[in-house]
Amino acid sequence: MTSEKIKVQIQTLAKQIAPEIVKHRRHLHAHPELSFKEFNTARYIADVLRNMGLEPEEGIAGTGVVALIRGKNPDKKCTALRADIDALPITEENEVSYKSTNQGIMHACGHDVHSSSLLGVAYILNEIKDQFEGTVKLIFQPGEEKAPGGASKMIEEGVLNNPRPQHILGQHVMPYIPVGKVGFKEGVYMASADEIYLTVKGKGGHGAMPDKTVDPIVITSHIIVALQQIVSRKVDPKLPSVLTFGKIQGLGATNIIPSEVKIDGTFRTLNEKWRFEAHEHIRKMASGIAESMGATCEVDILKGYPFLENDEELTDKSKQLAKDYLGEGNVIDLDIWMAAEDFAYYSQEMDACFYRLGTRNESKGIVSGVHTPTFDIDEEALEIGPGLMAWITLNLLNEK
Repeated sequence: MTSEKIKVQIQTLAKQIAPEIVKHRRHLHAHPELSFKEFNTARYIADVLRNMGLEPEEGIAGTGVVALIRGKNPDKKCTALRADIDALPITEENEVSYKSTNQGIMHACGHDVHSSSLLGVAYILNEIKDQFEGTVKLIFQPGEEKAPGGASKMIEEGVLNNPRPQHILGQHVMPYIPVGKVGFKEGVYMASADEIYLTVKGKGGHGAMPDKTVDPIVITSHIIVALQQIVSRKVDPKLPSVLTFGKIQGLGATNIIPSEVKIDGTFRTLNEKWRFEAHEHIRKMASGIAESMGATCEVDILKGYPFLENDEELTDKSKQLAKDYLGEGNVIDLDIWMAAEDFAYYSQEMDACFYRLGTRNESKGIVSGVHTPTFDIDEEALEIGPGLMAWITLNLLNEK
C-alpha cells in the first residue's frame, strides 16, 4: 500500500471512530479524578484497551496504564506515545451535558482529550498494525499536575524499558490555536518549574504600636520587590526567567500585626545551571533582608519539573508529516512557553516531540484558557488528534 493510500486509510478510520472518541472524552470529562487518585479513570482506559484486543498493564506508579501494539518485526524499533489522565481541583462552570459530576474537580487542562485521543490512536494503529514495523508503546500517565510528576514516577518504575523506545511523542490541547491547526517548536520549548515557599517570622502586636513589633508584613513587601531583581539583574536578558508570587498569607487584622507571613510562588527558567544558581540567590536575598530588619525568613524550594526540550530532528520530521496530513497552512511554529510539563522528564531521557493540538472555536464561544472553570474544546479536534498522531507514528516506525 502506498503512503498516500495509508494516509487516506488513517483519515477514514479517524473520521469513523470520532463519535466513539467523543463519547470517551465526555465520560472522562464527567468523571475527573485528581493526581495519583485516577483509579476509575485508569480502569476505564484499561477496559477500552482490552476491548480492542490489547493487554494493558495496570498499576504503574499507582494508576498508570501501559499497552503495546506490535506491528511487523516488533523488536525492530519502538515509539512511545504519552497521554496524561489527571484533572485539577477546579469547580466547573460550563453548563454542558458532560459537566463534571465530581464537585470541585475538573478536566480543565484537557487531559480527558489527551487520553481519549490516545485511545483513538490505539484503535487506528491496531487496525493497521500490518502496515508498520516495530512496536508502539501507549503510556497513560497519572499525576502530571502534581509534583514530582507522574512521568518521573513511571520512569522510576521502568516504563521506558521492555521495550526501550527510540523516541516519544506527546500531544497537548492549545486553546489559543484554532481547531484544525497544530503547532510545533524545535529545541527548548517549555520551562522548568519550582515551587517557592517563604515564611517570614517577626514579632506581632497592636497595629497602633508598630514600634513594639517586628512587622513581617512590611518585611515581606521588601522581600517580594527585591527578589524581582533576580530575574531583571542577575541573569542574561536573553535567558527567559519568571519569578511569581501568587499567595501571601498574613493573618492579622486592621489593628493587628501578625507574627509571621507565608508567601508561595513559582520560579521558571530554561537553563538548568541558572535554575539552581537562582535558588541560591532567592535563599540568600530573602534571608538577608529579613535578618537586616530584625526578622527571619525560612526558605523552602520544592524542585519541580525540568525544562522541556524537543529533539530538533524528530520535531522537524513530525512537523513535516503534520503538513502532509493536515496541509501546510494548518501547521504553525510555536514560541517558547513558560508553562511547565512533566513530559519534560521523558525529553531528558530520549528524543522527544511535544506538540500542540488546536481546540479553539470563537464562533462557538470556545475561547477559555486552560486551568479555568470554563475551559472546553471544539470536539472536532478529536478526529484530528488521533489521526495525526497515528500518521506520525506509522511514518517514524517505517523510517529506514
